[in-house]
Amino acid sequence: MRHVAPFRATSYPVTAYIGRRLLQMIPMMLGISLVLFAIIQATPGGPEAALLGTGRAVDPQALAAYRHRMGVDEPVPVQYVRWLTAALSGDLGESFSTGRPVSRMILERLPATLELMGAAFLIAVLAALALGIFSAVRQYSAFDFLGTGFSFLGIAMPVFWFALILQLVFGVWLRWLPISGRETVGVATLADHLKHLILPASVLSLRYIAGWSRYLRSSLLGALRADYVRTARAKGLPERTVVGVHAVRNALIPVVSVMALNLADLFSGAVITETVFAWPGIGRMFVTAMYARDYNVLMGILLMGSLMVLVFNLVADVVYGILDPRIRYG
Repeated sequence: MRHVAPFRATSYPVTAYIGRRLLQMIPMMLGISLVLFAIIQATPGGPEAALLGTGRAVDPQALAAYRHRMGVDEPVPVQYVRWLTAALSGDLGESFSTGRPVSRMILERLPATLELMGAAFLIAVLAALALGIFSAVRQYSAFDFLGTGFSFLGIAMPVFWFALILQLVFGVWLRWLPISGRETVGVATLADHLKHLILPASVLSLRYIAGWSRYLRSSLLGALRADYVRTARAKGLPERTVVGVHAVRNALIPVVSVMALNLADLFSGAVITETVFAWPGIGRMFVTAMYARDYNVLMGILLMGSLMVLVFNLVADVVYGILDPRIRYG
C-alpha cells in the first residue's frame, strides 16, 4: 500500500510549488498578451472608427495624423513590442477615448468590481453550503426537490433577464431597492451603499449558488455512505458531528476547487451585471471600451482577467491541498 505523508511535512514543498507556479505565469502571460494583442488588432475598425462612423467626410491627412498620434499606423509587431515594453513598467498606454492612463482607469474601477465580486461570492458560498448540505441530509424530501428545481432554474436562467425581473419587482413595483448605480447622489451612508449592492450581487451569485449546491449535494451524498462515516456513527458520535466534522470536510474538497476556479468567472459575469445595473466597475468600462474600439483599455482589462484566471487556478490547487492532507507537492 502506498505511503501517504502527512500534510505538515509538505510546508516547504508547498512554498516551492507556489514559487514555481508564479514563475510559470511569466511566459504564460507573455503568450496570452501576444494572442490578445493579435486578436484585438485583427478586429474590424480601430480608434478612427468613431470619426468615420459619424457619416461626415474626414480629411485623409487628418485621419493619418490621428492614427499616428494614437500609435496605430505602425506594423502590428512594432506596436506589440512598444506596448509590451511599456506594460512591463506598469504603463498600459492611454485610452483612445479619454486620453487618460489605462492603468489609472482600471485602478479607479477595480474596487467597485472587487466589491461586487466579493459580495456575490459570499452570498453564493453561504447559500450553496446551506442548500447543498440540507439537500443531501434530507435526500428526496420536499426541500431536496425544491433545491433541485431552484438549481435547474438558476443554471438555465439568463443573467440579464433575471436582473431585469429583479429590477422590475423590487425597484419599480415594490420600490424597496435602487435599480442602478453604486450610491444615491448626496447620500453617503453605509445603508444606502448596501441597498445598491443587494440586487447586482444577488444576480451575479445566482448561477454559482445553483451549481455549487449541486456539486456539494452529490459529493456529500457519497461521503455519507463512506466507511469512515459508518465508523463514526458506530462510535456513538452525534449526527451533527458526523456530518459537520467528518463528512462535510471531505465533501468540500472537490467543491472548493470548483469554487476557486469559478472566481475568475465572476469577473466575466460582472460585465453583464454591471452593465444592467449601471454599476461603475471594470465590466461596465469594458463594454464602453468595446463600443468605442478603445484598444488599450480592452487590452488592459483582458490581460487583468487572464491574470485572475491563472491566480485563481493556483489558489484552487493550494486550497485543495489544505483540505486533503494526502496531497503532496513535489
